[in-house]
Amino acid sequence: MPTPGRSFRFTHALLREPVDSIVDGLRAVDTGAPDVALFRAQHAAYRDALEAAGLATTVLGPLQEFPDSVFVEDAALCLPEGAVVMRPGAPTRLGEAVMIEPALREAFDEVRHLPSLGDHGHGRIEGGDVLVTDREILVGRSARTNGAGIEALREVVRDWGYTVRELATPPEVLHFKTDCGLLDGETILTTRRLAAGGHLDGYRLIHVAEGEEAAANAVRVNDVVLLPAGYPRTAELLNQAGYRVVALPNSEAAKVDGGMSCLSLRYCRAS
Repeated sequence: MPTPGRSFRFTHALLREPVDSIVDGLRAVDTGAPDVALFRAQHAAYRDALEAAGLATTVLGPLQEFPDSVFVEDAALCLPEGAVVMRPGAPTRLGEAVMIEPALREAFDEVRHLPSLGDHGHGRIEGGDVLVTDREILVGRSARTNGAGIEALREVVRDWGYTVRELATPPEVLHFKTDCGLLDGETILTTRRLAAGGHLDGYRLIHVAEGEEAAANAVRVNDVVLLPAGYPRTAELLNQAGYRVVALPNSEAAKVDGGMSCLSLRYCRAS
């Protein structure tokens, strides 16, 4: 049986320093280039919030050749049993997974790669499409994650006892977790458009306030929920439901499709 709370109880986090080239980062809609200095300040506040929640953080050095490398969650999946190196669907981001592996090997006794034989060789999967709950791993098929990538992940975590369930991400949504975030082992914060498909049936759902869809990418870290600032009605909904909310400025990451979960790899280590 899965250990209750294993999906949101963490001791450590890996982050990567934002680079000047973030102004060239990928984005679904161009709302202007991020302000690099402000991005760094917001990134520092995010790190401070993780540390205040009880995590020991490690900030990896900058990778100027990879503008999106600050979004470390897409490059790997961290589980209590070990880490899995992802295979990003954006060609310009493939190198990020290679570059983060040494840090994963320092943090974990076991680091696995996705199988590359047969159809899996064409598999693509990014961490932004992967939501780990206390009972299963939900993976949304998207423009960045395909069926072969999901099947490859299913194979690589099977002997760790995980069930991987493939879901559909709405076509207008970049990543599955763009529209949802884990609040506890049985509760998911979600947009109505994601929940409409019935994929999250069986979980307790809290819908973000209308017009505050960008608040859905919240992340539960131990006893707090990190929420992007600027969405007061959703914050109030969570407060009323008994969650302790920490709102963090995220304006610059949002300009390049980044949210609360994207900026760190959170994991639990006994020592």
